[in-house]
Amino acid sequence: MSLFQATLQWLTDPAHWQGIDGIPTRLGEHVHLSIESVAIGALIALPVGIVLGHYGRFGNLAINISNLGRAVPSFGILVIAFEVFGLGDLPIVIALTALAVPPMVTNSYVAMREVDPDIKDAARGMGYRELAQVLRVELPLAVPLIMAGVRTSAVQVVATATLAALVAGGGLGRYIVDGLARSDNPRTLAGALLVAALALSTELVLAGLQRVLVPRGIQLLKAPVIQRATTFKTA
Repeated sequence: MSLFQATLQWLTDPAHWQGIDGIPTRLGEHVHLSIESVAIGALIALPVGIVLGHYGRFGNLAINISNLGRAVPSFGILVIAFEVFGLGDLPIVIALTALAVPPMVTNSYVAMREVDPDIKDAARGMGYRELAQVLRVELPLAVPLIMAGVRTSAVQVVATATLAALVAGGGLGRYIVDGLARSDNPRTLAGALLVAALALSTELVLAGLQRVLVPRGIQLLKAPVIQRATTFKTA
């Protein structure tokens, strides 16, 4: 029996779809860690990037500081957090949040800076206050690039969350670590395939969310000329 056949057999074995080590349980743990880390990262990164991008101040400093999360390997942060906080989800979330912040800070800052200054001046001329200008004019135009940063962060976090198993955490990485420890190649490959499938699903879901969040007028402006003409003709 080939490795791929053995992996398929492992994935379709009902015993691996139930219990505390079952695929649904490990998938739930992986998703929980990823969502929590990306959400915390977004709460930190997006306001910073949006505000600094709107005012155009200290942007390079914020980006350089946030990029320290990229300079330090996630495994290194994980080990340090593990030594400080011990077992549990906290060290894992800290490491994944540090990984999630840089792309969102960078993209949100750049997105706000790339909003046409003439549009900002027009909003002020129409009597928009500062907050209303950001929420109703600048953010809708910046959404595509901001969401690109969120998508990048989310996919990286999903892929890196496999490291949780190295510090006795859960998630799909448990299959990879345990498989390597037991020389169980089908288990290891199955875990890798499940992580890859989850990362791809994350990208597709967030791409769909981006299409929902981007105003239709901006979508039409970015569409090819022929597509726009067809859209207007059928409207």
